[in-house]
Amino acid sequence: MFENLNEKLDAAFKKLKGHGKLSEKNIEDGLKEVRMALLEADVHYRVVKSFITGVKKRALGQEVMNSLTPGQQVIKIVNEELTQLMGQTNEEITLSGPVPIAIMLVGLQGSGKTTTAGKLATHLRKNGRKPYLVPADVYRPAAIDQLKTLGNQLSIPVHPSDKGADPVDICMQAKNAAKQENYDTLLIDTAGRLHVDEELMDELVRIKERLQPSDILFVADAMTGQDAVNIAKSFDDALDIGGVILTKMDGDARGGAALSIKSITGKPIKFIGVGEKANQLETFHPERMASQILGMGDMLTLIEKAQESVDEEKAMELEKKLRKNQFTLEDFRDQMVQVRQMGPLEDLLGMIPGFGKMKQMKNFQVDESELVRIEAIINSMTPKERRQHTIINGSRRRRIAKGSGTTVQDINRLLKNYNQVMKLMKKINKGGMKGLGRGMMPF
Repeated sequence: MFENLNEKLDAAFKKLKGHGKLSEKNIEDGLKEVRMALLEADVHYRVVKSFITGVKKRALGQEVMNSLTPGQQVIKIVNEELTQLMGQTNEEITLSGPVPIAIMLVGLQGSGKTTTAGKLATHLRKNGRKPYLVPADVYRPAAIDQLKTLGNQLSIPVHPSDKGADPVDICMQAKNAAKQENYDTLLIDTAGRLHVDEELMDELVRIKERLQPSDILFVADAMTGQDAVNIAKSFDDALDIGGVILTKMDGDARGGAALSIKSITGKPIKFIGVGEKANQLETFHPERMASQILGMGDMLTLIEKAQESVDEEKAMELEKKLRKNQFTLEDFRDQMVQVRQMGPLEDLLGMIPGFGKMKQMKNFQVDESELVRIEAIINSMTPKERRQHTIINGSRRRRIAKGSGTTVQDINRLLKNYNQVMKLMKKINKGGMKGLGRGMMPF
C-alpha cells in the first residue's frame, strides 16, 4: 500500500531538493505534483485542496525560505501536515461504562466485520479484557456459524444466537449471559448490506438505543477508497460512530480512505487490518503512517512487533550461543519461526527507513516459500543432526530431502549457507560483538 503515492511524492520532492533556494514558483510546481499524486491515490478532492493550501502557506514562510535545506524543510512540513490530516495522535477504543460494556461493529457487507470482530477480541484479550463475541447478523447465510467457527479457532466464547430472533433481543440476551459468565466486553457483529439503506440503519439505531454501547466502530474496506469515506459519513450521521477500522491495508489500496476519512467525518481511525491472521490488527498511529507514506519507514511498529513476537529470554540465550559459536540449525529454525510470526518479511523490511529507496532493493520481493522449505528441511532432521550438522552425510541428506519434499541440492545449499554464516560469526566474535544486534536473524 502507498507504493505509488510514495514514488510520486518522492519524485516531486527530488525536484524541490534540486533547487538551492526555493521560490514561490518552484514551490507551486512541486505542490502541483503532490496534488496530482494525492488525487490519483483517491484522496477526497476537498481534503487535497485543504492540505495543499496548508502546506503552501507554511512552505512560503520564513522557516523554509531562509533555510539552508529548503527542500528538506518542505518534506518536514508535508510530513507534519499528513499527520495532522490523519488525526495527529492515535485514539484508543472507548472501554468505559458499566460492565459488561458493549462495542458495536458496523459497516457494509463484505467489509470484513466478522473477521475484524475476531481480531479485535484477540487484541482485547491480550490487553487483559474478557471478550464475548455476539453474532447479530441474522440475514446473511452462515454469518452466525462463521463467527462461531472463528471463536472456536481463537478460543474466544461466542453467544449462541438464534437465527430466527430479533437482533436487538440477541444483543440484550448476550449482555445478560456475559454478566453471568463474567465476560466484561461484548463485541457485536452487526448485519451489513450491499449498500446503505433505511432498514439497516433503523436496526442499528435500535441496537444502540437498547444496548448503550461504549464505542461504535465503523469497519471499512480500505480498497474502496473515497467510497469508504462517503459510507462512513452515512453511518456517522445515523449512529455517531466513535471511530473507524480500515481493513485490507495490506492489499492494493491506494490510500485515499486512510488520508480522507478523519478530515471528512471528524472521526479517528483507531485500528487497521494488515493481514488475515488474528494478530494482524494494529493500532493506528497517524505519525507512523505519514512516515511510511513518505518512505521514511516505521521503526516503532517494527520494534513493537519484535517485542510481541520474540521471546527475550531466548534472544539472550541465542546471543550467548552466538558468542560461543554454539548456534545450531535447531536454534536457527526456532528464531526463523519467531521472526515470521511478526508478519510477512517484505512488510517488515518496508518498515526500515530508506529500505524502499535503495536502488538494489527496487522490485525486491521476499520468497516466503523458501523460508517454508528451510523449516521443512530442518524439521526432517533428527535432533542430533540439527545440533551436529557435520554428521549429515550423503545417505542422511537423501533421507532428509525425501522427508521434507525437497532435493539433495536444497539440503546442500542450506548447509553451505549455514557454514558460511558460522565462519562469519567466528570473525565477528574475534573482533567483538558490537556490530551484532541481540536476537537478529543471521541469514
